[in-house]
Amino acid sequence: MKILVTGGAGYVGGTVAGLLLDRGQEPVIFDNFCHAQREMLPAGVPLIEGDLADRPLLESIFAEARTAGRPYDGVMHFAALIEAGESMKKPEIYFRNNTASTLSLLEAMHAQQIGKLCFSSTAAVYGEPEAVPIPEDARLAPTNAYGESKLLVEHILRWFHSIHGLRYASLRYFNVAGAPETSHGIVRGEAHEPESHLIPIILDVALGRRESISIYGDDYPTPDGTCIRDYVHVSDLADAHTLAFTALDRADLGGRLIYNLGNGQGFSVREVIESARRVTGHAIPTQLHPRRSGDPAVLVASSEKAIRELSWKPRYSQLDEILRTAWTWHQKRYAN
Repeated sequence: MKILVTGGAGYVGGTVAGLLLDRGQEPVIFDNFCHAQREMLPAGVPLIEGDLADRPLLESIFAEARTAGRPYDGVMHFAALIEAGESMKKPEIYFRNNTASTLSLLEAMHAQQIGKLCFSSTAAVYGEPEAVPIPEDARLAPTNAYGESKLLVEHILRWFHSIHGLRYASLRYFNVAGAPETSHGIVRGEAHEPESHLIPIILDVALGRRESISIYGDDYPTPDGTCIRDYVHVSDLADAHTLAFTALDRADLGGRLIYNLGNGQGFSVREVIESARRVTGHAIPTQLHPRRSGDPAVLVASSEKAIRELSWKPRYSQLDEILRTAWTWHQKRYAN
């Protein structure tokens, strides 16, 4: 299959593009490098540099491939801004980049008769959960502009499916972690600038790049008082995307697929820190701060539907295994 991978220079998109290549598919990366790094591109995958807002460029890419006799079989769409906190300060750039630009992509796909899309959504579309673990039919009520920008795309996809026959899979997940283990070793991993995600920040402390890790609140109604979150290894996530894309051809599933992706259990902030201490062998000092506004006690998504319908089997269910791969990558990243 020939697949356009938008945001393929990023952490998740690049992992998926590399997996597709390893499995004998033909991925082509499309990225504008607004937050990605060129050195993180998976080796051997062609690159088209451009912006999703440029609908004429997207149409020309699809048209030229068709004329050359190698049309695209579909799109895997990862390109997006992802910082929930920033989205509450600059909501306009999230709606423009995540929602409006995706509409440009969908218009180009429809014009060039590209009928399959795998969309990287987010479990942030649920907002404050009414039940945990969160099922796919839970109430959709985002509490930040990032989640809303993704939910708007899901609404658009539903209408494109109903009216234009677009087959799509929307994959919702919380925290992605770890680094892919390939035949070439671990050569890529989580790298955000600036970094705001818990695991790489903890590993920064282990490397001596930060003095301590902040814990925001230890009085939540959880076993150790700290927030519990869902973590899924990036390789397991990539595998789910390829399975979902293939499942779009299954008549019994109807061409409109929505799945949560997670590890099936949650880990508290203190559990993540303790895991990092075991894996790295470093003390990792902590500092306790008051709760942050809007942080729910527990956010864990149920993945039973994906396991049942896609036969998805996550390989990295243990937190120490996820941290081990992340630590290997983190050390390589800052080796110099």
